[in-house]
Amino acid sequence: MAAARQAPREAMPEQDPAARAGNFLEVPQGYTEEQAVQEASRCLQCKQPACVRGCPVGVDIPGFVGLLARGRFDTAIERIWERNSLPAVCGRVCPQESQCEGQCVLGRKGQPVAIGNLERFAADWERAHNACGTPARAAHTGRRVAVVGSGPSSLTVAGDLVRKGHDVTLFEAFHKPGGVLVYGIPEFRLPKAIVAAEVACMQAQGVRLECDVVVGRTLTVDELFGMGFDAVYLGVGAGLPRFMDIPGESLNGVLSANEYLTRANLMRAYLFPKVDTPIPRGRKVAVLGGGNVAMDCARTAVRLGAERVTLVYRRSRDEMPARGAEIHHAEEEGVRFELLASPVRYLGDAQGTLAGLECQRMELGEPDATGRRRPVPVEGSAFTVECDLAIVAIGSGANPLLPRATPDLPLDRRGYILAHDHTGKTGKRGVWAGGDIVTGAATVILAMGAGRKAADSIHDYLVCGW
Repeated sequence: MAAARQAPREAMPEQDPAARAGNFLEVPQGYTEEQAVQEASRCLQCKQPACVRGCPVGVDIPGFVGLLARGRFDTAIERIWERNSLPAVCGRVCPQESQCEGQCVLGRKGQPVAIGNLERFAADWERAHNACGTPARAAHTGRRVAVVGSGPSSLTVAGDLVRKGHDVTLFEAFHKPGGVLVYGIPEFRLPKAIVAAEVACMQAQGVRLECDVVVGRTLTVDELFGMGFDAVYLGVGAGLPRFMDIPGESLNGVLSANEYLTRANLMRAYLFPKVDTPIPRGRKVAVLGGGNVAMDCARTAVRLGAERVTLVYRRSRDEMPARGAEIHHAEEEGVRFELLASPVRYLGDAQGTLAGLECQRMELGEPDATGRRRPVPVEGSAFTVECDLAIVAIGSGANPLLPRATPDLPLDRRGYILAHDHTGKTGKRGVWAGGDIVTGAATVILAMGAGRKAADSIHDYLVCGW
């Protein structure tokens, strides 16, 4: 065992960069059973595990990793399910390097245990073998909960509450459930079959699903109470596109990341004309931003046949908020990084079509409120990035549709729902909220953490009252 702990981290097999740049198949290919046991055996089984403190949903990491090390794969997934309803998703898209793995003791002098890879293995193994069926469910309470949205926060609430014995109905505005997991994250990073399987598991436990229902239009929150629901959870995300408000944004060829990725992912435009959703396929593509969404857009553009993809980011590589793995994969696939550069205006031709992006060089000054050094313009440093398609991936805002239809729901000055940090309670009785509609755009696992806290609070309310 000591030798295993001193072994190097087990690398996960991946598609070759040259091959994957031409397809939408998943890039990491998963551990074999032998690789999973070898990697799990590196865990020190700390008595006071810092990795658990780094996990927003509090998964018993040493517990499930220790079970994997002993080859008890079926029991390992049951241990994860105690705290995480979406392990196959989290194992693929969570920023483990800054959360659980970032706290691993082995990482102080070497490489941390590959917790995310092991979580993915456990979930994938269970799905392939159908070894455990579904998590256990408590006795039926007769209480009914409406969950609005079906992204990671909402799915966590639904999974937790149905296991606590409550009736849960998910209301999704789109024609497929999954929220950002299906419209925002590309197939090569999170296959949609994985999300469908996680949702199907919840349905098997008793969660009801109603798609094509826009709460705020089709129904209001008050009408949900009128239908007999005892509590409502709002997990509608933050899907309002955000632009930079610079000259030329109305030119043909300037798109929001929201539209671009929704077309490519949820509506499967990468299969056009086999499917009837078109998508702009630029020859020279510029992507504005440095987060995971920007990486997803850039890597999608590569796969859609762009000759050159340039990612423009106003800070340095070290300040990029994207996961290290996504940055690395983008570089491997040929994405060019134009760092310390900020867009100034879009350039168009006589027909009103995008022809280029004028940028200005930046340098890093003093830290701002986020703790990162603030970009400062360099005088006389303008330059042009040639492009016929620009994708703006600088974040998103709160969609006002549901809040406008719920006038007694307190909001902050930016239009996000005000909710208690530790419970998700809003100022409207019987209503909870969590995820991006409260915090602004964040990670999948942070949204799930908010869902976990809200589910506990909703359960207490249904049992004991407000």
